[in-house]
Amino acid sequence: MLSRQTLRSVSAARHFSSSASRQTKVAVLGAGGGIGQPTSLLLKQNKLVTSLSLYDIRGAPGVAADVSHVDTASEVKGYAADQLDQALDGAEVIVIPAGVPRKPGMTRDDLFNTNASIVRDLATAIGRVAPKAHILVISNPVNSTVPIVASVLENLKVFDPRRLFGVTTLDVVRASRFLAGIAGTDPADTPVTVVGGHSGVTIVPLLSQSAVGKAVNGEAWEKLVYRIQYGGDEVVKAKDGAGSATLSMAYAAAKFTNQLLRALGGEKGVVAPTFVKSPLFETQGVDFFSTNVELGVNGVEKIHPLGPLSAEEEKLIEACLPELKKNIAKGQSFVSSS
Repeated sequence: MLSRQTLRSVSAARHFSSSASRQTKVAVLGAGGGIGQPTSLLLKQNKLVTSLSLYDIRGAPGVAADVSHVDTASEVKGYAADQLDQALDGAEVIVIPAGVPRKPGMTRDDLFNTNASIVRDLATAIGRVAPKAHILVISNPVNSTVPIVASVLENLKVFDPRRLFGVTTLDVVRASRFLAGIAGTDPADTPVTVVGGHSGVTIVPLLSQSAVGKAVNGEAWEKLVYRIQYGGDEVVKAKDGAGSATLSMAYAAAKFTNQLLRALGGEKGVVAPTFVKSPLFETQGVDFFSTNVELGVNGVEKIHPLGPLSAEEEKLIEACLPELKKNIAKGQSFVSSS
C-alpha cells in the first residue's frame, strides 16, 4: 500500500508533468531592435515559453544565438528577413515590437507613416500563416497600429477580437512606479489602473481607484498625471537622440506576455489593462479602448467597465475620447486606402 506521502508525491509529479508538457511557441517580430532584444532575453527566462522564435529584417539569427545560451529549457531559433513564414509557423503568441523608435521632438503619431506599413505587412503574414495566434502589438502608435492589425485580419476574414492586444502595460508600470515614488511605498503594493489609449492625453490613470493614489490631489495630482501621460518623453530626451523607452518597454512587454501565458494555461483571475476591441465607447465611435481585461484560455474573457471616476478623471476621459477616435480612424483609413 502506498503511503500518504508517496501518494502526495505521485500527485505532485502528475500535476508537474501535465503543466510542463504544454508547448508554447512565442514569436518576437522585430527581435533585433532596441525593444526586441531585451524582450527576447526576458522571454527566454519565462518558464511558460517552450519555444522562442525571433524574427527581424536584420540581426535576428545573431540575437537568437546569443539568447539561446541562457540556461533555461526553452529552444530559441532566429529567422532572417526572408523567413517570416517559418518564424510564425505554429506560434501561439506573437509579440510585435518592430518599427522605428521615437527621437527628440517626435510624438508617437510621427512614427505612423513608417510603422504603419511595417505592422500592416506583418499582420498580413500572420493572417496567412498563424491566424489563431494571440497578437501583442507594441509598435507605436499603438492607438493606430492595433486597428491596422484588426482591419488587415478582417479583410482576410480571420479577425478574432479576443486574440488582439495593444500592450499598454508600460503606462501601468510607470503609474505604479511614479505614484510609489511620491508616497514612499513599494510599487508592488501600489497598483494603478490606466485606461484609454497609449499616447499623451489618451492615457488616463485612475488614481482615485488606488488606496494610495486617491490621497494625491491638486497640483501634485496634475503633475503626476502629466508625468504618467508623457513619461516616455523623459526617456527620449535623456537618451539625446539615441532612442526611446526600450528597456522599460521590454519589461512591460514581458510582464504582459507572462500574464497572457498564465491565462492561456488555465490560470483564473488574471486581469490586466490592455488596448482591445471594446464596446465601452463604441457608440461614440471609439472601437478600441484600454481598460481592465480578464484574460483566459481564449484570450479576452471579460472587458471590465471603468468603475467610479472622480470629476477630474471624467474630464480626462472627455479629453481622451476625441483624440483616440482620430487615432483609430487613422489606422483604419490607412488599411482601406493601401
